Amino acid sequence: MDLFEKFGIETDNKFLYTMAFTHASYSSKHDLNYNYERLEFLGDSVLNLIVSKYLYCKYPQYEEGNLTKLRANYVCQNALIYYSHELNLKEYINIDIEDSLLTEHEVLSITADVFESFLGAIFLDQGIEFAKKFLTEHIFKYIDEERVFFRDYKSAVKEYGDAEEAEITYNLIDERGYPHEKTFIISVSINGKEMGVGKGRSKKDAEQAAAKIALEKLKISVF
Repeated sequence: MDLFEKFGIETDNKFLYTMAFTHASYSSKHDLNYNYERLEFLGDSVLNLIVSKYLYCKYPQYEEGNLTKLRANYVCQNALIYYSHELNLKEYINIDIEDSLLTEHEVLSITADVFESFLGAIFLDQGIEFAKKFLTEHIFKYIDEERVFFRDYKSAVKEYGDAEEAEITYNLIDERGYPHEKTFIISVSINGKEMGVGKGRSKKDAEQAAAKIALEKLKISVF
């Protein structure tokens, strides 16, 4: 289905949306001077603002810390990948997969990026109210049903360390693979005792994996 018909967008600036769905690999191959990265930057801020207001109004009993944690669940990469998949935004992406070194993980990351760049284009072209309407129709339902996209194991370990006055340290054990497809292996220790070892495509992912194992050993649940 046509992008504009699908989302009820009437515009005189279709190029803005072309830009929103153009990956740097495609731009490089076709000698274009644009890609979605600037719109992604803008869309990230728009998403955070609108989701923040929705959570602020929905949970008047929550303090800043709880609101921050809750927001992270709905604006994290896993959530954006899910939104993008449900809206089938991948269908509209201009990307050069064959001639690039993009991994499957990076392609998934791109689907998250284009959700934000598309939202950035909507904001520039249609204004904040239309952007809010878009998120209300397609995203807020996941907040209302309390869908879990992200569990912040590392923060839970930190909270445990603060409560117990324990020292929490993360150490890089190894990194493997080509520069564009690395795997990081990281351990977490509490007061010098190793409590978990995790691996991931980024250091943050590996730290989260290690923290999850530590919490399981400590019999602490998250969410």
